[in-house]
Amino acid sequence: MSGTPTLPRAKGPNGAGEQAAPRGSRTPTESVNPYLNALEQLDIAAQHLELDPGSHEVLKWPERELTVHFPVKMDGGRIRVFTGYRVQHSAARGPCKGGIRYSPQTNLDEIRALAMWMTWKCAIADIPFGGAKGGVVCDPHNLSSGELERLTRRYTSEISIILGPNYDIPAPDMGTNAQTMAWIMDTYSMGIGHTVPAVVTGKPVAIGGSEGRYDATGRGIVFVTREAAREIERDLKGLRVAVQGFGNVGGVAARIFHEMGASVVAVSDALGGLYNPAGLDIPALRECANRDGTLTTHTGGDRITPKELLEADCDVLVPAAVENQITAENAGRIRAAIVVEGANGPTTPLADKILRDRGVFLVPDVIANAGGVVVSYFEWVQDLQFFFWTEKEVNDKMEQIMVRSYNAVREMAGRHDVDMRLAAYLIGVKRVADARALRGIFP
Repeated sequence: MSGTPTLPRAKGPNGAGEQAAPRGSRTPTESVNPYLNALEQLDIAAQHLELDPGSHEVLKWPERELTVHFPVKMDGGRIRVFTGYRVQHSAARGPCKGGIRYSPQTNLDEIRALAMWMTWKCAIADIPFGGAKGGVVCDPHNLSSGELERLTRRYTSEISIILGPNYDIPAPDMGTNAQTMAWIMDTYSMGIGHTVPAVVTGKPVAIGGSEGRYDATGRGIVFVTREAAREIERDLKGLRVAVQGFGNVGGVAARIFHEMGASVVAVSDALGGLYNPAGLDIPALRECANRDGTLTTHTGGDRITPKELLEADCDVLVPAAVENQITAENAGRIRAAIVVEGANGPTTPLADKILRDRGVFLVPDVIANAGGVVVSYFEWVQDLQFFFWTEKEVNDKMEQIMVRSYNAVREMAGRHDVDMRLAAYLIGVKRVADARALRGIFP
């Protein structure tokens, strides 16, 4: 039954067997476990905030975790069992919100970390959501459209007990897209007995999706990069940018950087990348990627690996692929003056310190890639009202929130003489902790 992982067991908060508990001493070695890294980031913020130990303990743990093992009939008629997760980290500030990823590497710890990061992201942007995340252990590239639909509908039916427009609202993530969200919306709606467009965001416009949602995360990255460029007294136009990842986030960001006058000198996807110090032809690369499923068949630059891209000669580096790309091993060789985290958790805590000591200005994921959840919030509001905005209205409103959030974090960093990640956490963690304290404990 491939698709069902075997993960190590540890003790949970009540002593029961759970996976990867956050208790225990921190080792000096670098962790690639995203949940442990997320907990370390929380610990640092809690110390600076002098957070009440009880509040700190509450924020370490997801409020709810659901693991499901479900059968899917494959095209050939055989049955495969897949494992899926949905984790809700905090509903203190509103319904839970977070994407669903399909990946052969995903596991419960990754989903826990992503849910926690989403909690801080929503709080920093000051939108009324808490954090959640979901995932299915599978390789979507090896599944037919029919298999993906059956997998999605069965997974949705398994986790629907904790979904709802007032409870938990999924969105696309790695390996999923607008069509996936349409299947989730339809499956949930059939169970309820009427159409519920607000149960997901990132769905097609034709069934209640928002204009501007597809480009939102990449566009938000460009907005914050424009603001961060002031740190090196530069305008966006003419900046040399390297983008790791060429999918829904990196590919869109590269396109908008190009349209706004930046010089995109390096890009990569999972199979490889290209570097051209004179700038790459991004429209041609996007056409190549759409046609061939990879940009590596293009001949407009020197071939590089995704790891080599991180060390490319550029002004701005945008890691927009997966976690743990900038580590203690390569942080000393990063040549960019600014790092803008398009992916979630691409920089480990040890690498953070190295970059900070070297004077690299880093815009953390919880600010940089928040454009997607901001426009998801807009989509949810539009669905609840059954009243929709133009793409320009969406983009303008998103830009206002992104710039406001960036400036608030930059001001906090200057006031407390800390880096941007810690400044962002000081804002986000405090907002969530305050909301939790005001609500109290029921009953």
